[in-house]
Amino acid sequence: MPADYAKTGPLRLRTHLGDRTNTHGILTGGIASPLVELDICGPKGVAQGFKPLVRDGAFEVSELSIMTYLQAKSYGKPLVLVPAVVLGRFQHVFLACRSDFGDAHPRALEGRRVGIRSYTVTTVTWARAILSRQYGVDVDKITWVAYEDSHLAEFRDPANVERIDLAGRSLEQLLIDGDVDAAVLGREVGDPRLRTLFPDPKQAAQEWYDRFGTLQLNHLFVVNTALSQQRPDVVRAIYDMLYRAKQAAPKTELGLDVLPFGVANTRRHLQCAIDCAFEQNIIPRRYDADELFDDTTRALGG
Repeated sequence: MPADYAKTGPLRLRTHLGDRTNTHGILTGGIASPLVELDICGPKGVAQGFKPLVRDGAFEVSELSIMTYLQAKSYGKPLVLVPAVVLGRFQHVFLACRSDFGDAHPRALEGRRVGIRSYTVTTVTWARAILSRQYGVDVDKITWVAYEDSHLAEFRDPANVERIDLAGRSLEQLLIDGDVDAAVLGREVGDPRLRTLFPDPKQAAQEWYDRFGTLQLNHLFVVNTALSQQRPDVVRAIYDMLYRAKQAAPKTELGLDVLPFGVANTRRHLQCAIDCAFEQNIIPRRYDADELFDDTTRALGG
């Protein structure tokens, strides 16, 4: 970490940011700022950058999943949230089962095994929220079969988490082989032997929004706390770059902007994420959404 964030002039910052349509302009250099050079140096697999960020401070500014950020805040990591969503989506489509699961209610998963990457990853946390909040499933009666640990070294999995060695198999293959009864995938179902748990994921997502009025945010942007305190102009410039890149490639689902920017536009969605994380004992207390920001990032508009 540079000791001279407070110096005047442009900064070069170690950056982790995934390449997708709403960020591509930044990665190609088409969207830039005279105040900051973003040195994109994270791994190609965006999720692979989260551990080195929260454990080792590998990046000064970065994309980060919301549930990992909430845990990072709980453990005192020097990161502050920027109200810039770079990945947002409804998660219903990522819950999968074998094609022979039948038309059973999601409560049929109680007492069964569900394969996941890690207990605290954002998509998995949203999947449990969908099951519990929307369908009344007791997610504590499910055995969660994980092949990775949490991004935060301080977190310990609850008793109903079992660790498994994939031994070269994919999560899909684990499901096909019958090692688990369902799985939370990182992509849409593509194997004919599998199907989505919900017969119509889009309709299920619409029902979530109609009932709760919130998106299911995945990744936002974070900056080093000292950078935010000492160079608010640079943080504003980064936010502006992200906003311009998003404007060049907006993303909607159900006719909704799933990449909201600004505290006012993200507050209720963040509060839902906080509530779900607290209910699942991923964080020790229920934050108010405004606590996730500092004086610099709280002032950023939509």
